[in-house]
Amino acid sequence: MTGNNGGGDGSSLLNVFGGYKHAPWRGSYSLSRLFLSFYLLVMGSFVVVAFVADFVISSALKGITDDYTSRFMRGTVMLIEDALFQEPRSEWSTLIKELDTQFSYRLNIVDRWSLKLKPKQAERLDAGELVVDSDGEIIYHRLKQTPQILVVGPFTPDANSKRPRAMPFDLRIRLLTWSLIGLFVAVAVWLWVRPVWRDLEALRKTAWALGEGHFERRAPQAKNNAFDLLTDTMNGMAERIQRLIATQKELSSAISHELRTPIARMRFALEMLAETPKKEERERLWRMMEEDLDELDELIESSLAYSRFEREQPEPHLTSVEFATWLAEEVNSLRILSRHIELSIDTSALPPQQHVELDLKSMPYAVINLLRNALKYTRKRIVVSAEVVGKNIRVHVDDDGVGIPPEERQRVFTAFTRIDRSRDRTGGHGLGLAIVRLVLEQHGGTAFAEDSPIGGARLTLSWPMLHSVTQP
Repeated sequence: MTGNNGGGDGSSLLNVFGGYKHAPWRGSYSLSRLFLSFYLLVMGSFVVVAFVADFVISSALKGITDDYTSRFMRGTVMLIEDALFQEPRSEWSTLIKELDTQFSYRLNIVDRWSLKLKPKQAERLDAGELVVDSDGEIIYHRLKQTPQILVVGPFTPDANSKRPRAMPFDLRIRLLTWSLIGLFVAVAVWLWVRPVWRDLEALRKTAWALGEGHFERRAPQAKNNAFDLLTDTMNGMAERIQRLIATQKELSSAISHELRTPIARMRFALEMLAETPKKEERERLWRMMEEDLDELDELIESSLAYSRFEREQPEPHLTSVEFATWLAEEVNSLRILSRHIELSIDTSALPPQQHVELDLKSMPYAVINLLRNALKYTRKRIVVSAEVVGKNIRVHVDDDGVGIPPEERQRVFTAFTRIDRSRDRTGGHGLGLAIVRLVLEQHGGTAFAEDSPIGGARLTLSWPMLHSVTQP
């Protein structure tokens, strides 16, 4: 049964991890396609807007234009009408042809019944007024009370059949105008699209590289300002991922290495325990295993705490506390571990009833880890003190141990850093001070090491008091 279960688990893992393949290179953004789609969108929108605007403006101005045309042509129409009525009606067709040759636009006479006009236009025409057709090109006028209608126009030279041309002039002007507009829009779209395309392509390549595990890859500076925020966000994400993966690799490697020593000691103690009949020796071996279990428990607790702070960087939930009392409680909670070491606390440098804002979940990690570090290296005495320096609150943990060399004082706050195992009586994993650094960064502060006035090392926590208050 066990073998089958193990084989099933292995197959499941193989199905999950073994089936992974590198994502294929799916081509790149097409500059021509991007340009064409955006150009068609812009140009199409422009044409629609232009035609709608032209229709609205033309509709609004049509009455004004027709009235202007009527008033402008009234004199000419009256002169033509007078010239016709000076001749017999039978000669009108001949006379109108002669007059037609003298004008740049056409003249003609048609019967009233042959015209199909709107009711309002027909009513005005029968009333003797000049009527302009819907295109504004032709004027109709009833020759006094006769059923004959004088037709003047079209006014556009190209619409006159006497001067036929391959393409009307107004159409050629429209085509030329729209061609120039299309060209200018194409140039403007190209100048806008090309940097966008380069930024999109750069972001796509960066995302592909990150997906393939190249976490050192970064997106180049965006050519278009619209992509600055996206580029910065992607680079920040890549940097965060790279740091998290490096941390997890370092954490996994270090933990696997640290686990070997206590496990090996426990295995050795178990073997000795099975062979020794002496009660005193068995009790000594039991104590050894308990110490190893404590060490494993501390390693797991420290690793989880460090991983959580490094991964999440949670926002602190600040609470105002009476600092001297709070610090005394945290120090007293570790007195049971001090054994024969003198552990004292001095808050006389603080103003009376000094209140400080801090995170009640994370800040105890910093204080306790400093004390545990001091317990490892001190000889006989540890002093915890606090003071206000400017707008910062500072907590000092002094020991009378061997101290820390100046060149190593910054490195001790890096994870899994231990300067000298020979000076460490209780072992350790190099995570305590790294957690201290992360907690102080969470509070916007810092941690540093220097010489202690009692002969060993002084480790200091310093962070802003923010809205701290002093109560009487």
